Amino acid sequence: MSIQQRPKYKQIIDAAVKVIAENGFHRSQVSKIAKRAGVADGTIYIYFKNKEDILVSLFKEKMGQFVEKIEAEIKEKKDAKEKLLTMVKVHFDQLAADYPLAIVTQLELRQSETEIRMAINNVLKKYLHVIDGILEEGKQQGVFRDAIDIRLARQMIFGTLDETVTNWVMNDHKYELRDLADPVGDLLVNGLSR
Repeated sequence: MSIQQRPKYKQIIDAAVKVIAENGFHRSQVSKIAKRAGVADGTIYIYFKNKEDILVSLFKEKMGQFVEKIEAEIKEKKDAKEKLLTMVKVHFDQLAADYPLAIVTQLELRQSETEIRMAINNVLKKYLHVIDGILEEGKQQGVFRDAIDIRLARQMIFGTLDETVTNWVMNDHKYELRDLADPVGDLLVNGLSR
């Protein structure tokens, strides 16, 4: 059994999301995470080198699940437009369902040191690859314009989703994030379409 499959690892990751969302990364001591996870402080160091490693690991774990869910949802869709709309919906659904995770991904990860940001960027590559695949498929199907620059379109799509969720978090989730999936999806699809 790998370390990521052990129950205490998952307990620590889930506890870290909550503690960091409540206190901010810099005010989240390892002891608070351990207490919330129901483990001894020393147990944390069996699984993680330090608090920064916890942050990167939780992002890897949660983003991995995030991408798997998106890939599963778009797998059955034939049309690239439908895949893009589904991706937007699933993105918003997952973060709306886990507000502490939304706080961590939208606010706390942005305040990290360069080394942490680089590790997080590596984790994001799989998600960006999913977006690239949808864009390439849309061009091949003739539903997205041939002249679309994949890298630029990817940045615009991810940036739109990211900024929409950040705004929702900053506004203390006073409105339903899921309600924005259709208008945001339509805006993106119409911007790419022939």
